Amino acid sequence: MRQYETMYLLKPDLEPEKIAELVGRYQTVVTENGGEITQLQEIGKRRLAYEIDHHREGYYVLMQYNANTDFTRELERMMRIDDNVLRYLTVRVGE
Repeated sequence: MRQYETMYLLKPDLEPEKIAELVGRYQTVVTENGGEITQLQEIGKRRLAYEIDHHREGYYVLMQYNANTDFTRELERMMRIDDNVLRYLTVRVGE
């Protein structure tokens, strides 16, 4: 297992219940696939450096976890499909 860090931006106009549902969904995806979440930070709504899909703000979430190497592709595939995710970035931590 390797350490990864994924930061993703959600649409700023989502209701708090929907944000909690999406964050929970991505947490369960990690744990169901044999991963372990080490840290989860909901940074909150911040102004973007540039406009993305006509949004000037985004809701930032930072998730650090341990998982197998092939799992990150599946997580990014799910985020790519989800219309509520504006952007995401996964980085391998360490080494």
